[in-house]
Amino acid sequence: MADIPNIVPALPELFLGLSILALLMFGVFHKTGTAALDAKTARLVSFLSVITLLLALLLAFTLSGPRLLTFENMFISDTFAVYCKVLVLIGSAFAIVLSQGFIERHNMARFEYPILIVFATLGMMLMISANDLIALYIGLEMQSLSLYVIAAYQRDDTRSTEAGLKYFVLGAVASGMLLYGSSLIYGFTGTTNFDLLAEHFHSLHGEANIGVIFGIVFILAGLAFKVSAVPFHMWTPDVYEGAPTPVTAFFAVAPKIAALALFIRVMIGPFGDLVADWQQIVVFISIASMILGAFAAINQRNIKRMMAYSSIGHVGYALIGLATGTEAGVKGMLIYLAIYLVMNVGAFACILCMRRGDTMVENISDLSGLGKTHPMMALGMGIFMFSMAGIPPLAGFFGKLYIFMAAINSGLYGLAIIGVLASVVGAFYYIRIVQVVYFEEPDEVLNKPISLDLALVMTATGLAVTFFFVYPKPVLDAAASAAKALFAG
Repeated sequence: MADIPNIVPALPELFLGLSILALLMFGVFHKTGTAALDAKTARLVSFLSVITLLLALLLAFTLSGPRLLTFENMFISDTFAVYCKVLVLIGSAFAIVLSQGFIERHNMARFEYPILIVFATLGMMLMISANDLIALYIGLEMQSLSLYVIAAYQRDDTRSTEAGLKYFVLGAVASGMLLYGSSLIYGFTGTTNFDLLAEHFHSLHGEANIGVIFGIVFILAGLAFKVSAVPFHMWTPDVYEGAPTPVTAFFAVAPKIAALALFIRVMIGPFGDLVADWQQIVVFISIASMILGAFAAINQRNIKRMMAYSSIGHVGYALIGLATGTEAGVKGMLIYLAIYLVMNVGAFACILCMRRGDTMVENISDLSGLGKTHPMMALGMGIFMFSMAGIPPLAGFFGKLYIFMAAINSGLYGLAIIGVLASVVGAFYYIRIVQVVYFEEPDEVLNKPISLDLALVMTATGLAVTFFFVYPKPVLDAAASAAKALFAG
């Protein structure tokens, strides 16, 4: 009889998997076919889904400690995994909270919606804990399949259907590239396990043959698609614009953080000794993402498309930390991801308040005069825009500071300078929104008052962004421990 694997390191994932089954059963047996009762069931399942994610968060915290391996060394739990899982679970919980009012107003209140988000979150957690190329692929596809469905969740809207189709087709191409790269790595090394790959390349003193380098390039291409880095960003603006707004908010936070965590895990873990071979590729996609994110967003009139280009730019900044290949760089990247999560959740809470009656409005011009009609919402929007622009003393400034300092300490002066210049250009379109909010006269007034859940999210994230500098120690210490665990492994 085969030994039973140690399930303790995977307790949060097992809990989420069983909870998904229970929620599905609950939703099916409470479904009546009556719109009002089905909306009530969807609301209850959403509430239970948020509770499930928070309980998984507590379970993840209990595993914060030494490095644990299980399932034939294909699954790893360490401080790095716990840190990233906490961010993903928080992002997913916020996404469900933000979406409740929207899905009810747009006749999308079906119990499957929050369950799909939880299912995608399970895939993300498996990605983060992957210690093998096969485990990585399974987690990635579990996440992606759920994301394709919720992108097209608003079935009566052609834009939403188009967004889901584009995401699916291009996602399939990216998955194929990732699989091909993995097969090349296996063909030239004889293993897909991250620890064995790291030992193999370490024994070669960082020397790799051309086949392995080709494999790494294909894996990088597949991962770059998942984080929407240039030149694999083409799906992002269309999907962000076409998908329902709360789905866009979800795409902008949890999957992005999970994919960047996977990027770190793969490049620093098995390919850490080959940093000289992949560093120049990461530097290129980082520079290209920062420049495109800065310049392409300037001419956007739709706020969701602008946020799409903004997210491409933020991925470019985050990848500076990975390009250094150092512990300080990864620490800076992890701090940046935590701050990015809070800023984006707050900004999308503001965007979800942009409606007249039951109709969402998405043009930046629709925010005109917000400072006079909705002073608190205008203040929140101003805080998030200034923070994304990297203006001190808001949290976004410190995120960029740690990234740029890591680049300078690693001798990547050109990368740091380009990053600073891209930040200056990018500040234009963030500050333009503040100008529209405070210095233009309102044409038509947005709905008032704002729902309680959105108001609470805006308040909490706004305070976190504003007063981060007062007590940043918990985030800084957690990021330092996570980066240390990754390099110690």
